[in-house]
Amino acid sequence: MIAALLMMAAASGPIAPKPLFRDPVHDGAADASTVRDRKTGEWVMFYTNRRADLPMDDAKDVRWVHGTAIGIARSKDGAHWTYGGTADIPKACTGETLWAPEVQWLAGQWHMWLTVVPGIYRDWNAPRFIVHLTSPDLQQWTCGERLELGSDRVIDASVLALPKGGYRLFFNDERQNKAIVTADSPDLIHWTVGQRLTQTPGEGPKAFRWKGRYWLISDAWKGLLVMRSDDGAHWTTQPGHILATPGTQPTDRAKGQHPDIIVAGKRAYILYFVHQEGEDEAKANPDWKRRSVLQIAELKEKDGVISVDREAPVPVRLIP
Repeated sequence: MIAALLMMAAASGPIAPKPLFRDPVHDGAADASTVRDRKTGEWVMFYTNRRADLPMDDAKDVRWVHGTAIGIARSKDGAHWTYGGTADIPKACTGETLWAPEVQWLAGQWHMWLTVVPGIYRDWNAPRFIVHLTSPDLQQWTCGERLELGSDRVIDASVLALPKGGYRLFFNDERQNKAIVTADSPDLIHWTVGQRLTQTPGEGPKAFRWKGRYWLISDAWKGLLVMRSDDGAHWTTQPGHILATPGTQPTDRAKGQHPDIIVAGKRAYILYFVHQEGEDEAKANPDWKRRSVLQIAELKEKDGVISVDREAPVPVRLIP
């Protein structure tokens, strides 16, 4: 009996803790992008390293989300993560503020699409753009091109390989009421802006293929918006929002934001960040709400509708 239970536990995978990961430097982990290192077999998470511990001059001071590096965490099982410093990003093609990495293995090498703000600002009025970098090993990154997407305020890239060849980029154009917009490319270098997918504001799109469909999950600031497509071109919006209701467990007591998805065989896991506004520490320290942690949950799908139970234990079994 004991042997059978041990085998069942091994098959289901280790239970992920809450939080999944907390940045030990600034306590502001957000905007994760997670891949498997093809050389070491480890899972590697790149994330926005917000400076949540930076003192503010006033309530409108947002320097803490600027001057941000890209943090790295590593895991052997997807459940237990160790801080790995910050990514070696060339300053020649970026700037002082780095947000929302999107990392993928495509066309024989690693690619990163990175949001850049060229400075540290006290408010949100600054240009933002997306740059492309490549790497052979997830460690040394080489500057590529700055994406021309018809706007001076674009953020949050997600890239999807198309079924008939070529690639589709999903991004947030802040000049279009923060809509999610697409662009297509035959070679990951030259992009042609396509359609606007959302009419309501949002950011942080994540596109992926799972269970025979294409999916797009984005941060609508009141939970996560889910869209599905059979062909990657025509999209249906799912009513409501997932992870909209705050959880009850410590560190998970606010809405889920800016998703990442790991597809592992028939399973899919969602990584999301949570501000710490609902924690006991926030009652004594109003600045505590700026702190954020990364959580994980398993996606469930039935009849084309995705759901998430953030209260359920998450046995993580990441199939390479």
